[in-house]
Amino acid sequence: MSRILNGVEGSVRIPEETRERVFQAVRDLGYRPNPLARGLRGARTAMIGLVVREVYDPFFSAVIGAIGVEARRHNHNVVMGYAQSRSEDAADITWVLEARHCDGILLLGDLRDQPWLSTELAGHRRPMLALCVGTRSADVPILNTDNAAGTELALDHLWELGHRRISFLDAGWLGDVRERRDAYLAYLAERGAHAPPGYVQLADNEPGGGYAAARTVLQLAEPPTAIFASTDQLAIGALRAAADAGRPAPGSLSVVGFDDIPLGGFVTPSLTTVRQPVAEMAAIAVADLLAMVADPAFEPQPLRRLAPALVVRESTAPVRRA
Repeated sequence: MSRILNGVEGSVRIPEETRERVFQAVRDLGYRPNPLARGLRGARTAMIGLVVREVYDPFFSAVIGAIGVEARRHNHNVVMGYAQSRSEDAADITWVLEARHCDGILLLGDLRDQPWLSTELAGHRRPMLALCVGTRSADVPILNTDNAAGTELALDHLWELGHRRISFLDAGWLGDVRERRDAYLAYLAERGAHAPPGYVQLADNEPGGGYAAARTVLQLAEPPTAIFASTDQLAIGALRAAADAGRPAPGSLSVVGFDDIPLGGFVTPSLTTVRQPVAEMAAIAVADLLAMVADPAFEPQPLRRLAPALVVRESTAPVRRA
């Protein structure tokens, strides 16, 4: 029976009539192979482990959904572990990382501040691929959006609208965000401009963080005419802060985000943003990971960057001249 269900041919040919009886019995009994039991025997489980830094981030939620769709298209299931920033949570996802349970593992989000996870990963010999981590991830292929190109799209848009006083809301040390901040500073420097003191504001990556950071820059002696937020969550908070400060977008302040989360199209005004190619990213990640599973000699590109796109909505307008 095992040879028939697993499609293994032996030295003795199994009659077609016997095969059909086995398959009929499987249908009658509703039998389903146990993937964990298959893993204990060293067989493939048709399961992909997904370790996520932040499940509450709307952008990551979209990526998780896209990965699930792609995995099902390849007849695989996804087992997810939530990698929080506390070492005592290691046990909660160890079973996801356990090599016998998953054919391969995807890492979503920058996890460099969690050394316990690096220790766990070092002990496994299953294929792994990282998404949305910036450029730093030792010995693991990386798939990212081109953050520098996306930042240039956003700033080109604001620059063409006449904005020169552009603030940056920084969601922190995360690899992708750091690339956006560096690209912002480089963009201004290349044009002989600079970010005055207070124009770069560190904020928690949530609307409340964006609200507080935007309120701070709008209270400067020479406030910006535009805000480029490193994530849509910060940008949405900035829109509310601008309205509360009597400088509503887009007439008094232009705001651009990054990610293109679904909510951005429904806030008022709707958010101009940089779209990350989520569906393409998920398709490539799953295909490359399964190619590594099927052929240990297969090596994806060490660092692959996908092109973002600018989505212009209602939150940006030409700078208002005095």
